[in-house]
Amino acid sequence: MRILLPLLIALPVVWAALAAVVYRFNRRAADLITALVTLITCGFAIALYLFHPLNYPIVFRLFGISLVLDGLSHLLILTAGIVALFVAIYSISYMEKYGRKDLFYVLFMLMLAGIYGVVLSGDLIVMFIFLEMAALSAYALVAFGLESQPLEASFKYFIMGEAASAFILIAIGLVHAAAGTFDLAEAALRLQMTAPFIKAVALGLFLTGFGMKSALFPLHAWLPDAHTAAPSPISAMLSGVLIKALGIYAIVRVLFNVFGMTSQISSILMILGIISILVGVLLALGQWDFKRLLAYHSVSQIGYIALGVGLATPLGIMGGLYHLFNHAIFKSLLFLNAGSVESQIGTRDLKEMGGLSRKMPVTSATSLVASLSIAGIPPFNGFWSKLFIILACVQAGKIWLALFAVIGSILTLASFLKVQRYAFFGQAKETLSEIKESPVPMTIAMVSLALICLAIGLLSPFVINYLINPAVGAVANGVGYGRIVLGASK
Repeated sequence: MRILLPLLIALPVVWAALAAVVYRFNRRAADLITALVTLITCGFAIALYLFHPLNYPIVFRLFGISLVLDGLSHLLILTAGIVALFVAIYSISYMEKYGRKDLFYVLFMLMLAGIYGVVLSGDLIVMFIFLEMAALSAYALVAFGLESQPLEASFKYFIMGEAASAFILIAIGLVHAAAGTFDLAEAALRLQMTAPFIKAVALGLFLTGFGMKSALFPLHAWLPDAHTAAPSPISAMLSGVLIKALGIYAIVRVLFNVFGMTSQISSILMILGIISILVGVLLALGQWDFKRLLAYHSVSQIGYIALGVGLATPLGIMGGLYHLFNHAIFKSLLFLNAGSVESQIGTRDLKEMGGLSRKMPVTSATSLVASLSIAGIPPFNGFWSKLFIILACVQAGKIWLALFAVIGSILTLASFLKVQRYAFFGQAKETLSEIKESPVPMTIAMVSLALICLAIGLLSPFVINYLINPAVGAVANGVGYGRIVLGASK
């Protein structure tokens, strides 16, 4: 099964090189092959779950470069595969209005390959190269509309993103200077004998850089503009996958498996997490732009993940990683819902909507499912992960954190009740009398993600046992990650 690891990266890269040529000769074939490539990579992720022991890593080494698949990276590649598949299907119809869909496919595939590369890299410098591949593609995709707002948002994203990359690169240099290697597994063993000051500086730089990539408060300023300006499929990828892979995954991998979690770092993550929860949801409450409201909720929901992981207890880590997976599904769906509405009525202003449940029943129903999921209403998937995070706070004796997490969830519900009231219910506008449901590829993607939200909630014990717990085990190994990976590579 080792050969599937490089194929996960190579397949999107190869199609990125061919997509523009194929598109010029046969547009429909390019649409179908793009969806097929994402389906195959998602199938690879599923196959790896079915045919290898989840608690034992797979290591692929070639020309000194290592790719490592353990429970944590498995969770991320499956998350990326699912979201990318339905974004690709949705884009078949949605991206027609932009033109240059061939360029979109090239950038989309490069971003996906970069995401897989970051998650699978067992080497810091290779991880950084893939991180830049994904980030540069994302900058271009945010600006894809080539109007003033997308260009401004992309420039802001580029400046902050590359500042984050600079922090990360300096930290990688410090790790190499201290440990004499870029290999994550070897660094995990050697850094334990490094001077505490060097480790502290490198940790601070990593936390700042990856925190900016994940849009943790107060490093989130790029995210609302980028999400608002980008095409909705890209907003779904940014919120659902990119900030998880380039931000949260990298934070967890470096803090737990390379440096080792400390009480100080744990406190910082918990504080940043709870502030992100409250600031994000309060800013979302005041928004009337559908996508901007969703963008601020990304800040808030990333806060829940940081809070759970920051607790550094088994239940907290499990809740945080479960919420990472859940958020990728329901937030991607919400951005696709927003794109469906905007493509049909030409506005994102909630005040200009109303009564869309009768004109766009599929979009309305799937938006309701996603809204209930993000608000943490049972039996949908968001309920369970939020519940575990709150229980983990109580278990750790941090009742005040649990209280703020509950308040954040209540305010999230209030925010999405506003969305449902103004967009899908209420009085229908006369100007919207001719509105109809979105094209079939868009509705297929939305219905599929809505069904996954429900299935994950109803099958929560199965999902936790076979998907989340192996990731928790990989994180809980701490710096023992180094010995395990080096043992698996022999």
